[in-house]
This record gives sequence, structure tokens and C-alpha cells, in this order.
Amino acid sequence: MSVSLSRKISLLGDFAVGKTSTVARSVRNTFSEAYLTSVGVKVDTKTLPDAEGRDLRLVLWDIAGASSLDQMRANYIGGSQGLLLIADGTRADTVDTVLALRDQAVRLLGRDLPAVLILNKCDLAGEWEVPPERLRELAQRLPVFSASARTGQGVEEAFAALASAVADAPAGSKSP
Repeated sequence: MSVSLSRKISLLGDFAVGKTSTVARSVRNTFSEAYLTSVGVKVDTKTLPDAEGRDLRLVLWDIAGASSLDQMRANYIGGSQGLLLIADGTRADTVDTVLALRDQAVRLLGRDLPAVLILNKCDLAGEWEVPPERLRELAQRLPVFSASARTGQGVEEAFAALASAVADAPAGSKSP
């Protein structure tokens, strides 16, 4: 009999980096070309097996994009046990934005959290703005995945890495 674990994961990133599309690809294996701005927060779940055969339920809080955490967004990240950071590889400035969001989240929560960075839109190679040396520098700080919500490339690998990181991390505050 497997033991079930549940971990709250907050998605952080700037506007239009593909947070909602990445969740849709991972949870429902869908992608929509239509862009709809997220308002507030949307919660989804994804269950993955961990290394010990337990069912790990990721409760994914898809928080509306922003360049900083206002009070509303700060309230949403409370109780998080992991962070899924998403930047747009065709907009290099979104990398700095998501790293600043992570720093703000850590300060607000009073502790560091397991995190994975997805550089989304790798299918748009001709428009890619993040140079290889920046990727190497980022990879020294946290796990980094080039991914595409459109094609699915790299998405499941990123979720698996995050699941592995949060499975044995202290549960911290209770997740919803």
C-alpha cells in the first residue's frame, strides 16, 4: 500500500511566460494558442510516484503573473513547500524577474524552498534570448529545464525533478 504525500507548489513568473500553459500541458496534456491573462490564482493537482513508490500529489497554485509579490500574491504563497519558477526564454528579462520573485517568496516565507526553473518556449529557438553562459550560471544555482508548453518538451522532466525535491523536504505549513 502506498503512502500518499501532498505538497503545495507555487508557480511564479512574469506575465505571459507560460505558467498556465505549462500546467495545462502537464496536468491535462493540452495546449491552447489563445492567451488569456490569469487573474488571482488557479489551483490544479498532479500526482506522480516518488522514488519510494509513494503517490505524491502536487497541489499547483498558478498565481497570476507579476514582476513583484504584492500582498494578495504573498498570501497565495503561504504554506508553499516548493516553487516552480517559469521564465520565457524569448524574453531574457523574465529570468531576472522570476529570480527576484523567488527571493521575495523566500523572505516572506522565512525559509528557502526546493525550486525548479523552467525556461519556457524552447520551441521558438530563433527567438531565444537566454545565452548558453547564462544557462550554465543558472544551473549552478538551481535545476534548470528548457521546455515548451506547446510541444511538451522538457515539461514532465521539470515536474519530476520538482517532485523529487519536495517529496522528502520538510512539509512545513500544511497545504490546503
